[in-house]
Amino acid sequence: MSAKDAQSLETVCVHAGVKPDPQNGAIMTPIFQTSTYVQPSPGKPLTWDYSRGGNPTRAALETSLAALERARHAVSYASGLAAEQSIIQALEPGARVIVSEDVYGGSGRLFRRLFARYGLQFDFMDLRDLDAVAAAVDAKTQLIWVETPTNPLLRLVDIAGISAIAKKVGAKVVVDNTFCSPILQQPLALGADVVVHSTTKYIGGHSDLIGGAVMTNDDELAEKLRFVQFAAGAVNSPFECFMLLRSIKTLALRMERHSANALALARALEDSGEFSSVIYPGLESHPQHALARRQMPNGYSGMIGVYLKRDMEGVSRFLTHLRVFALAESLGGVESLANHPEVMTHASVPPELRQKLGINAQLVRFSVGIENVKDLIEDIRQALRR
Repeated sequence: MSAKDAQSLETVCVHAGVKPDPQNGAIMTPIFQTSTYVQPSPGKPLTWDYSRGGNPTRAALETSLAALERARHAVSYASGLAAEQSIIQALEPGARVIVSEDVYGGSGRLFRRLFARYGLQFDFMDLRDLDAVAAAVDAKTQLIWVETPTNPLLRLVDIAGISAIAKKVGAKVVVDNTFCSPILQQPLALGADVVVHSTTKYIGGHSDLIGGAVMTNDDELAEKLRFVQFAAGAVNSPFECFMLLRSIKTLALRMERHSANALALARALEDSGEFSSVIYPGLESHPQHALARRQMPNGYSGMIGVYLKRDMEGVSRFLTHLRVFALAESLGGVESLANHPEVMTHASVPPELRQKLGINAQLVRFSVGIENVKDLIEDIRQALRR
């Protein structure tokens, strides 16, 4: 184990990738707002020649991101979907990808409507069923795309179990770890090959930037990803890299508060009798609670799904009467958000699949922030009353 791996994640959050500026001792990594770099002689740059290929602020961020996932490599992107796109573009022609059937709507749209046009095969299935996955993989399968917990139904996938199946056929496992952040779940340690994040969410944590990241220990894949990024140009700006570095310093503290608030709120909602179902991995009533305890040992994150005992009109009235929760897409910020997946984040999912999964008019997704949880509970109560 390296010294980096021996450090707790709380310490890694504060220090990884950050070194005092050698010129003047600034403790914060500077924003290197430059597009190009002076070369001492032709074709011999000091480090980089152009900021699409590399930037000191982005390099510091990537060092921090790699340390968080205990990975050798991290590549930072302009968005989470840009990160996902880069992974798919690194595949060989004709590849088959097995995907969580209730994957994030934007990921499904990317796979179904863009990359499927170019000869790649995407098969969506319930990855909770390991026997079915084992029967489905074949020699063409290059990737198994896992989302756990899933968005918005908070289903869990056994990362170690899926990874064991993938290795038998030489496939790689990608885990979208956005809902947990590296603080609550470490997919690479469980056997996954690649971790992807929308850093817009918990890692950014303040609803003020867009970003994505891929982390891996696979040297060959990391080289492919960097080539794809350099060739296609999906880089984030030095300013957003600086903002992410700042946000990472409080990530461990924020995830602790998100998780504590969400567990308290989920229990209160379950006890209220106002909902036909409350979905949260930290609840004993969650059908995969035992897996959550094993796979997410440091907390269960801030995402809750509920089914209201209302028709669409009643659900809409409930959402518009919330005062602390803001009705908005996205998640993972310090402020609490409410979302109606059927007509907001998952509107691009084929209607028949939405119906099969249970993404319907009654389903509401909460991203629980870091406010006082009593205020969050009361906000939901008053919206239900009104």
